[in-house]
Amino acid sequence: MDLVVPSGELAAAWRDSHAEWGPGFHEDGFGLTVDDDVETAQGLSDWVERLRDDTDCTYRWIVAGERVLGGIALRHDSNELADRLGHIGYGVRPSERGRGVASWAVREVLTLAAGMGMTRVTAVCEVSNAASIATLKGAGGEQVDCIGSVVRFRLPALDPHTV
Repeated sequence: MDLVVPSGELAAAWRDSHAEWGPGFHEDGFGLTVDDDVETAQGLSDWVERLRDDTDCTYRWIVAGERVLGGIALRHDSNELADRLGHIGYGVRPSERGRGVASWAVREVLTLAAGMGMTRVTAVCEVSNAASIATLKGAGGEQVDCIGSVVRFRLPALDPHTV
């Protein structure tokens, strides 16, 4: 597996992954908003360019071979959404869940965070999302709080020289 910068070269693979979620489902980690037009070539190109140009968030696609398995985003401390939504957001396509993809990607992004000078990051998920809770705990996450239906974790950034 690799974390790769979003690219138009992977448009067909991304569309295949996107179709697996089905219409109307939120795909965490891809930075996709309701205003993004990913159905047309120009719309997808504009969306990818927006992701690549974002100075407050680093987006990566989780890729194995020529398949997009998911997406992961690292919101920088300067990102106003980091406090509410956490620094890390990720999603794995349904057919790849339960195979360690998210665990691997979270560890990779924690290393990326350390390289950016971050020492700790936060991540949030739904209280009912047992898989994400296990993933975040497995990456060294400590539960900070639970407000309503959301649980927040604090995770140490991983120094790439000690991993």
